[in-house]
Amino acid sequence: MTGHVLREPGGGTRVDDAAAIRINVGGFKKRLQSDTLSRFPETRLARLLQCRSKESILELCDDYDDTEKEFYFDRNPTLFPYVLNFYNTGRLHVMAELCIFSFSQEIEYWGINEFFIDSCCSSAYHCRKMDQGREDWDERSDEGSTTSSFDELLEFYNDASKFDKQLFGSTRRRIWLMLDNPGYSVASRIISILSILVVLGSIATMCMNSMSEFSLTDSEGRPMEDPRFETVEHFGIGWFTLELVARFAVAPDLLHFFEHPLNVIDLVSILPFYLTLLINLVVESSPALANLGRVAQVLRLMRIFRILKLARHSTGLRSLGATLRNSYKEVGLLLLYLAVGVSFFSVMAYTVEKEDSEDLSTIPACWWWATVSMTTVGYGDVVPGSIAGKLTASACILAGILVVVLPITLIFNKFSLFYKRQKQLEIAMRSCDFDEGIKEVPSVNLRNYYAHKVKSLMASLSNMSRSSPSEHSLNESIH
Repeated sequence: MTGHVLREPGGGTRVDDAAAIRINVGGFKKRLQSDTLSRFPETRLARLLQCRSKESILELCDDYDDTEKEFYFDRNPTLFPYVLNFYNTGRLHVMAELCIFSFSQEIEYWGINEFFIDSCCSSAYHCRKMDQGREDWDERSDEGSTTSSFDELLEFYNDASKFDKQLFGSTRRRIWLMLDNPGYSVASRIISILSILVVLGSIATMCMNSMSEFSLTDSEGRPMEDPRFETVEHFGIGWFTLELVARFAVAPDLLHFFEHPLNVIDLVSILPFYLTLLINLVVESSPALANLGRVAQVLRLMRIFRILKLARHSTGLRSLGATLRNSYKEVGLLLLYLAVGVSFFSVMAYTVEKEDSEDLSTIPACWWWATVSMTTVGYGDVVPGSIAGKLTASACILAGILVVVLPITLIFNKFSLFYKRQKQLEIAMRSCDFDEGIKEVPSVNLRNYYAHKVKSLMASLSNMSRSSPSEHSLNESIH
């Protein structure tokens, strides 16, 4: 057609008008010159000029009227004038009242590249498109935050409901809420504050015990602990043990108690003390096992893990843990960037400094310098001396800034999301009242919960279809 022979399935032939083709876009009819369309051979309408069979025509349009020789497209007729203007002028223009998302889909369907948007509209178009993408991301983040909060809140109610079938369930539930839900009541706040003070006191005594001003020796000249610090240590261990035993005793599900990360932290915080006590008893009874004393010294250093107990009382620390747990891809990307940069600049520094600096005489030695420089720490213990080495160091520092900043932005966005979700979850948990048992689940609309799940699923399927060329071609064929 349009100068070419259109072969019918029955074997007959028809010769279309060589000068123009007729199109119908959602009821908007127009006659277009073939020489105008052929100026842009990659567009959908120009590709119609190359079709020689009805099957190939229907791959590009939704219907074809052989009698009227008219091509029908089931598209938005209000946006097609912008396409016509493009064929006439060779440039695209975007009005302020248009939906950027719809306009972008429309020109993609017609095979028109965004490159053809005129300079007067290009900047505004791309800015609006980026803003739209940011709004969509925020909306998806909010939906994910709400849905995830629903999941955790339902799990919380599920655990609370288990007490109804247990002995002394109501009393055990009050104690469980008081211990595991800081801020739930006045008693829970007091316990939370006391626990924080014990953790900080334990860490402070451990730090002070390492200072020479507070070191003591026995009659044989061997170092020994200050009795005051030892008293604080024993009090802290007793408190932490009491906390863990009490939480375990009133836990709604004993079999899954240590699946919760905070309960594992509680166990790790007291385990070194008891293991050290056991090792000391074994060493005293069997002098041949004196080397186990070194193991006890290492276990004493593990007391620093007690600082992680603050995560039970800090929304920020819990949000940080959730962020790191869900940002392994971004963290891996950051480490990969650093590894590539360190390897590259260490070889560069070795090449230009191996004859002038003893500190940079080997590539492994340059790894330390490159790591310190790329992370912008800059200890100054190893520095290049030549002009070429200083230029290499400058490039290494600038590259390090770019390498560190890019993934950090993604991680920060996730942290903001998890922090917001955690605050909403805490507010919902603190507003719960179980004095009369659990008759219903307040603050949770199951219909909205289901709607969020379905909406998330549909969004995922939509993203998959957009990223798949075969699916996109199938949709075009169906339309």
